[in-house]
Amino acid sequence: MKLYGLQKMTLLDYPGHVACTVFTGGCDFRCPFCHNYELATGAAPALMETGELLAFLKKRQGLLDGVAITGGEPCLQRELPDLMRDIRALGFKVKLDTNGAHPGMLAEILAEGLADYVAMDVKNSPRHYALTCGLKAIDLTPIRESVQLLMQNATDYEFRTTVVAQLHRDADIEAIGEWIRGARRWFLQPFTDRDTVPYADLQAPDKQTLLKWAELGRRYVPETAVRGLD
Repeated sequence: MKLYGLQKMTLLDYPGHVACTVFTGGCDFRCPFCHNYELATGAAPALMETGELLAFLKKRQGLLDGVAITGGEPCLQRELPDLMRDIRALGFKVKLDTNGAHPGMLAEILAEGLADYVAMDVKNSPRHYALTCGLKAIDLTPIRESVQLLMQNATDYEFRTTVVAQLHRDADIEAIGEWIRGARRWFLQPFTDRDTVPYADLQAPDKQTLLKWAELGRRYVPETAVRGLD
C-alpha cells in the first residue's frame, strides 16, 4: 500500500495519545477548504510503502502509543484493513479519519475491531453537502449509513464539522445536529487557511458565532464543543 506522508509525532491528531499520523492518497471529495488537496487530487507523489512505515513503528514501540490514519480518504484503499491489522499487531492503537462515503469498508473495520477511535466528517447540512464537498451533486445514502454504523457500534468515535463562514449558517448547524442527534460527541473545527487550500478568501466564523453554534449543537449532541478555539 502506498503512503503519502508521515508526521512522526503528534499530540493533536489522536487526542489523549502520543501518536504519529499516516497520510493516504486519493479522495472522492474536493472540499474547497481542504488542507491536503494535493493528496485528494493525486497530485502528490507517494513517499513510502507499508513496509517502511512498519519498520519505523517498530523503532517507536514504547515511545508512541497510537497511529492516526488520515488522507485523502483512507477508506478508498482496499489494503487499509491489512495495514490496520499490522499496526495493531505491533501494539499500537489506531485512529481512523474518514469522510463516511464508504460504509462497506467502515463496517468491515468496525466488525473486526481494527479501529480504537473513528473521526468522521459531517461536512454540512444535507441541503448544502454537495457544495461543501466541492461537487455538483452527491448521494447522501452512504454518508447516512456511516453515521448510523458509528452510532450503533461500540467503537469510540466523534463527528466533526470544519466550519467556514462562507459555507455554514445557523440553520446548517441545526440541521446537522438533528441528523446526528444523540451522537457521542461532535466537534466544530474553525477553518484555518494554509497555502495548500485550493480556494482563496475563505474565512473562519468569528468567535461569537462559533460559541453560538456550539450552544445550538448541544441541543442535539450534549457533548458539542469548538475544537482549536483560542
